[in-house]
Amino acid sequence: MTQSYLDIHKAKVYQGDTCVFEDLTVAFQRGQNTCVLGPNGAGKTTLLKLLTRDIYPVVRDGSYVKIDGSETAVLWEVRKKIGFVSHELQTRYDAHVLGRDVVMSGLFGAIGMHGHFEVEDWHHQRVDELLEQFDLKHLQERRYWHLSTGQQRRFLLARALVHRPQILVLDEPTNGLDLKAAYTLLTDLRKLAQSGTTLLLVTHHIQEIVPEIERVVMLRAGSVYADGNKADLLNSANLSTLYDTQLDVVERNGFYQVFPL
Repeated sequence: MTQSYLDIHKAKVYQGDTCVFEDLTVAFQRGQNTCVLGPNGAGKTTLLKLLTRDIYPVVRDGSYVKIDGSETAVLWEVRKKIGFVSHELQTRYDAHVLGRDVVMSGLFGAIGMHGHFEVEDWHHQRVDELLEQFDLKHLQERRYWHLSTGQQRRFLLARALVHRPQILVLDEPTNGLDLKAAYTLLTDLRKLAQSGTTLLLVTHHIQEIVPEIERVVMLRAGSVYADGNKADLLNSANLSTLYDTQLDVVERNGFYQVFPL
């Protein structure tokens, strides 16, 4: 049986004084590319923060959040197994950091490089591999603020992969990107999925759901509204209810788009 990399059972979760989840139960498995879909305020960000250990559930009998089967997973070990790409992470980098150092810093679990880090030959080799893979070598000495939003996002994708993680978590990865940059990034994600990396996409943008994603978990007002096969769930009726507006869903070549009615 495939082990869940994130297993949440009857979790009550607060963000500040707000109870986001009252009784959340959901699990995510290796080898199953999944999209968590829902409108703003549905609980998507809170779900991610459970995985990154930024927040914890209320302690009560019969309730748990397990990462790789453990309720006490160490964050540094989690980062080696699970890569993260998010707009929030993108905004945390200093404007003067070099593109190469964005990738390198992922090896140390840091935001940018610091003088006390001991950089070894294999670190440089791994960064070079990723810069080559994502066609970023010509940008490696450019400062962060001189990079386009799409270029910054691709450096973050390379950063997320420095430890060769089995799982890649993406929080609205094309947010703020123009069409070319968005499609380039989605192509990169498709290649990763096809090569065996498990994707967990968290978004409210239907068009980000690449064909390789098999499962959709719909969140609505802090609850799981629907959970199942993508082809069964991504239809006009479900999405109209999920977003509380009348929508028409169209599929083409494995991608989905929505139009207002």
